[in-house]
Amino acid sequence: MSRLDQIRAKVEAGERLSFDDGVFLYDEADLFDLGGMANLVRERKNGTFAYYNVNTHINPTNVCVYRCVFCAFRADLKSAKGYVMPDEQILERAAQAEARGATELHIVGGLHHQLPYDWYLHVVRIIHDANPRLHLKAYTAVEWDWFARLTGRPTRDILGEFKDAGLGSLPGGGAEIFHPEVRDLICEHKADADAWIRIHREAHQLGLRSNATMLYGHIEKTPHRIDHLIRLRELQDETGGFQTFIPLAFHPDNTKLGHDHQIKKPNILTDLRTMAVSRLMLDNFAHVKAYWIMLGIPTAQLSLCYGADDIDGTVVHEKIYHDAGSDSPQEMTVAELRRLIEEAGRVPVERDTLYNQVVRTERTWETGKPVALELVHA
Repeated sequence: MSRLDQIRAKVEAGERLSFDDGVFLYDEADLFDLGGMANLVRERKNGTFAYYNVNTHINPTNVCVYRCVFCAFRADLKSAKGYVMPDEQILERAAQAEARGATELHIVGGLHHQLPYDWYLHVVRIIHDANPRLHLKAYTAVEWDWFARLTGRPTRDILGEFKDAGLGSLPGGGAEIFHPEVRDLICEHKADADAWIRIHREAHQLGLRSNATMLYGHIEKTPHRIDHLIRLRELQDETGGFQTFIPLAFHPDNTKLGHDHQIKKPNILTDLRTMAVSRLMLDNFAHVKAYWIMLGIPTAQLSLCYGADDIDGTVVHEKIYHDAGSDSPQEMTVAELRRLIEEAGRVPVERDTLYNQVVRTERTWETGKPVALELVHA
């Protein structure tokens, strides 16, 4: 029996793949074989459903104390590019999101070294007080680590304080690549892998769900990617708190890392291979997302046959990846998202942040049961 056949037998039996299995799939497996196995797992977990949500992004500031070489979004304190949103603009964005029917506001930004901890807490509190139905998915583990440095307080206590103020869940950003051989070169001063994992563990222990990511296509190698996926899988074994995994393709334009290493954006074959391997390695994750802002619309659509069961949402006002050269549109309508899903042979389902089905009437929306659970127990 060939190595690929051995791995296929494991996948068909629902057995866990090893580190060596992951390296082999990345480096040697035929892409179509890989996609077939990933699709098997994808349909085992989610049938033919593909999820989307109605959401809006808000980046309250781009001023950042860190100088990560892969980032094109950040700005220095005195840069003409730098900004800090006033309360009025933040609340206006949130009100616009609610008026458009959004169920989620995604809040991340820079680590402004002259803004106090209370300002970041204030952002969540005023949005939640004005728009209590909006689920606030806010701040990456790097930001939570920064809040701890600002205050000298444990991140667990800070997470609890934000939860009381209206925090609903955590995004998965800031993970980049966990392995120190890579992480020390691309973001040496910010929260390391152990801090990222600890903060997400603490969030899960407090009842907050979170997402997970991996930034690929820069200077990392296959073993670094598989190491990253296995660390995420181990934490999910421990807590069960991750909702979805999002592979993020590196956009090199306007970044020091891209310039210094003459890096080109990953091609569609790498994107699909990464999606499929991620689905196969992360056997305890319910969902894998094809983030269309990063992948581009055609690749995200095709990813629904290579392990992904989620295409993200309407987005609106995304800045971080567009500053790095993303040529995807700033926004997609619900009709466009549903069309993309149906063209891929999937059944579109609107979800909220926690993967409950959203049921809309003419004037409002309500959440129902998780569709995937209904499928499993049918």
